[in-house]
This record gives sequence, C-alpha cells and structure tokens, in this order.
Amino acid sequence: MRRQASWHPVPLQFFHYRDRDQVEVDIVIERGAMAVAGVEIKAGATVTQADFRGLRKLKAVLGNRFTGGVVVYDGEMCTRFGDRLYAVPIRLLWETPVESG
Repeated sequence: MRRQASWHPVPLQFFHYRDRDQVEVDIVIERGAMAVAGVEIKAGATVTQADFRGLRKLKAVLGNRFTGGVVVYDGEMCTRFGDRLYAVPIRLLWETPVESG
C-alpha cells in the first residue's frame, strides 16, 4: 500500500491504531489534517460485522475526519457494512477493471 501511495499526488501517512482496550486497526492512512481512512487485513474468505470493530471505534473517535474504512479479505464480493464501511477482495488491489463494450 505504501508503494501504491507513492503515486498519489498528495502525500499520505501510514499509522497503526490501538486504544487502551486493545481495539485496533491494522493500517490508518492520513491525507492532510482532515482525511483519515482505516484498513483491516483479514486472511479469511468471509467477513462479519465483528471484523469492523476497530474501524467503527476509529470512526467514532475521528468523527468527520473519518472518510472510510475497508476490510480487505480473501473473498469475491465488495460488500457495504454500514456508513463508509466496506469489505473488499484483496485481489482488487492489483486487478485492472475490465471495461465492457
């Protein structure tokens, strides 16, 4: 992700989030002072609401600064899990979308 971020026109910073209750987010990406996104990495092929625990906590802490959260997993479908929360197959990080027509 850092390598891909190097292509972005605005510098991105990468962090890890863990609170005192040991709730964590694997990757926190900050773009400037007002835009923060979270990424959870899961090895499994299924995603549940529980996989978004850390992202929901990060969202609550950041308020309007939170732009979105993604659980990257080894599945097949993009799925919405609430406001600005999504499950996305890891393969989509490298695949080029096929245009129809």
